Amino acid sequence: MEKDHRHHEDYEKPKVVEEGIWIAGEAVRKAPKLRGVPTGVEGLDELFFYSRIEEGKVVKKPLGGIPEYAVVNLTGVSDTGKSLMAEQYTLKQAQRGEGVAFITVENPAPFVTMSLRERATAMGIEFSSVEDKIVLIDAASHSSLRDNIPNLLATLAYAIRNYKIKHTVIDSVTGLYEAREMMARSIVRQLFNFMKKWYQTALFVSQKRSGHEELSAEAAGGYAVSHIVDCTMVLAKELIMTRSQSNLYGKPLGDVVRLFRIDGCRLCGHDTKTHFLEITDTGLVKIGEVLVK
Repeated sequence: MEKDHRHHEDYEKPKVVEEGIWIAGEAVRKAPKLRGVPTGVEGLDELFFYSRIEEGKVVKKPLGGIPEYAVVNLTGVSDTGKSLMAEQYTLKQAQRGEGVAFITVENPAPFVTMSLRERATAMGIEFSSVEDKIVLIDAASHSSLRDNIPNLLATLAYAIRNYKIKHTVIDSVTGLYEAREMMARSIVRQLFNFMKKWYQTALFVSQKRSGHEELSAEAAGGYAVSHIVDCTMVLAKELIMTRSQSNLYGKPLGDVVRLFRIDGCRLCGHDTKTHFLEITDTGLVKIGEVLVK
């Protein structure tokens, strides 16, 4: 009887959380307007659209980029162009006069700056004209940022307030739960909620394990990233080893083919086809023609 009495005392009756209830009409008035953010990646912006009803018919309209305030996951194995895309996006926003926080988890900030400068030159941007719009947070060199998410988010909040940051890039988010993948979902959820609270348009670069299917959305840590974020873009590469691959891709044996697909975007419509992806000789990523027309 005593055991049952203690159990009864510990029991907390479920309570109604009224502030968690929204009427759709009220929620939609609080929602931001759907706008496109140009990415700086040739061939990508036109793959997103929104729908309108005109004269009783549903009509697709180009969005002109990724949805503003979206949290986008760029996933793929190494050497598929993820970091290049993130750098092009960063430079495009800085060129537009908007502040960008670039959280570097893999490479110390000075080396990332070298890469950004090269990418700027390839894009025809004078780096000195945009460098003050880019704030680097060096989690690669500081374990107190890399291994402590509250510290990282406090530092990012400080940067947002003081440097008028509107865009956040993390390269790579996978490095924030390295060797502790059990924490992946919790960490990505914290990052996602932070981006929403601070109205950031964000890119999370995530690494794929080599054992994953090339064009799947799964990253290291399982589906933690792709299930939480608003949009996932998958980058892949294949070495042409068979005659059937050669026929499919229209490339000779021994060539490397890179591919791109938008795996999902819950904020707007998007192209669902697999496209060829090209990395130019100056190090820029371009989205090409569809694989099968």
